[in-house]
Amino acid sequence: MTNQPAPALPDAFYYDLGRGRFESSTATAGPWSPKWQHGGPPSALLGRAMEEHEPREGFHIARVTVELPRPVPVADLRVSVRTVHAGRRVELLEGEISSDAGPVMLARAWRVAASPADTPALRPHPPAPALPGAQAPHTMAGAHLDGYIAAMEWRFEAGGGFDVPGPGVAWARQRIPLVAGAADTALTRALTLADSSWAVAFELDHHRRLVINTDVTLALHRPPAGAWLCVRSATSASPGGSGLAVGQLHDESGECGQVTQTLLVNER
Repeated sequence: MTNQPAPALPDAFYYDLGRGRFESSTATAGPWSPKWQHGGPPSALLGRAMEEHEPREGFHIARVTVELPRPVPVADLRVSVRTVHAGRRVELLEGEISSDAGPVMLARAWRVAASPADTPALRPHPPAPALPGAQAPHTMAGAHLDGYIAAMEWRFEAGGGFDVPGPGVAWARQRIPLVAGAADTALTRALTLADSSWAVAFELDHHRRLVINTDVTLALHRPPAGAWLCVRSATSASPGGSGLAVGQLHDESGECGQVTQTLLVNER
């Protein structure tokens, strides 16, 4: 039997309809259903709106926590952002994505004044492995592959992949922009990838059990540079508790931040 060619990708994850409304393309679809989005693109859409909300010279977004109360549909979305607190050196922002069903994603972010030039450059974690050469498209057992997974280029450490139990290390970059006709930013690229951290480190059997993340926190001590980003991820879990996936985020210059995700672990 011959392999069928992969469907052509849309030219972006979203199309700007104006006044905070966005059309979702099929590239946003996550691995669990073509009807529901992967958490990465809508997280990045919220991060983009936060960056554009009353920007302040000399400030950057240092931490974003995204809450996932319900699946985000592959449908038209509305994005809104407000300022919760604006201080002289720090600012707290709050954002929401809603669909016709109501709110589907919430987020809070700290925007802070940039650190001075004489701040020590501290790197507590070892550098990521070098970016591997080109690899064949990666698969994920039982997953919908023609949305987000196909819209990202994945390069795993030798012998790694979504179906190889973690911890794991993967480099990735977007094949398409977040919003058609608009430039991506360091923050949106990082958020587009961040929700994949625990998938790079599948260590709990998500086929036999219900394993799903309820949130994503991206903390950056500097903006990541370049299109390629790397996550080195591992999962912790306890009986009678929950799971916790933690990933170190790197660019080709070194470590730039961390991703944490709370994991619901339960019986199907």
